[in-house]
Amino acid sequence: MKEIINSEIFIVGLTILCYWIGTLINNKYKKPITSPILIGLILIIPIVLLLDIDYETYEQKTHVITFLLGPTVVALGYNMHKQVQSIKSNLFPILITIFIGSIVGVLSIVGICYAFNVPTQLMVSMEPKSVTMPIALGISERSGGILALTAVSVATCGIFGSIIGPWFLSVLRVKSPVAKGLAMGAASHGVGTSTAIKMGPIEGAISGMAIGLMGVSTTIVIPIIEAVL
Repeated sequence: MKEIINSEIFIVGLTILCYWIGTLINNKYKKPITSPILIGLILIIPIVLLLDIDYETYEQKTHVITFLLGPTVVALGYNMHKQVQSIKSNLFPILITIFIGSIVGVLSIVGICYAFNVPTQLMVSMEPKSVTMPIALGISERSGGILALTAVSVATCGIFGSIIGPWFLSVLRVKSPVAKGLAMGAASHGVGTSTAIKMGPIEGAISGMAIGLMGVSTTIVIPIIEAVL
């Protein structure tokens, strides 16, 4: 029985099932708080704990899903192609915003960790929180971080941003579709982009582009900040 529970087919199937249930709930209520990923996490965490599936086993057996995150991000290039004119006309502000956003994203973690005297290993694990999962795990591994904590940080950041982001942008009275897309993609990567796509075609395209640019920029910024500090 233990072999079946720890098998790749069972764990991947369980993950997909929980996400599918999340999409059904989201389609019915259509509220930010009913994000399929959030619902999926709420469902799968107690099940994994009950079945005594450790993180290493779960991470290893779901490598197919993790691998597919990369092609999914690349697929967003189709929306970018359709909005190429908006991207060209705002290219310089986009690049500047992404660069500053990557610095702020990393320094926000560094500042909080220094303020509360958090161990360095925990700090480097959370530094790439605003980067899409495959890139974040690579950055964390290179810096000697804890991959499980990195995964949790990235997922939490994405879910929180997708829920709070639209409301926060509304409160700040942000009207520019480009600005909205950049904010969602740079702060909340793939999960935020799924929300940005619902906001509009320009928002979705810019948000998708922000994922890749944020990953490149953060990969450059983190070693520099770590060297300085």
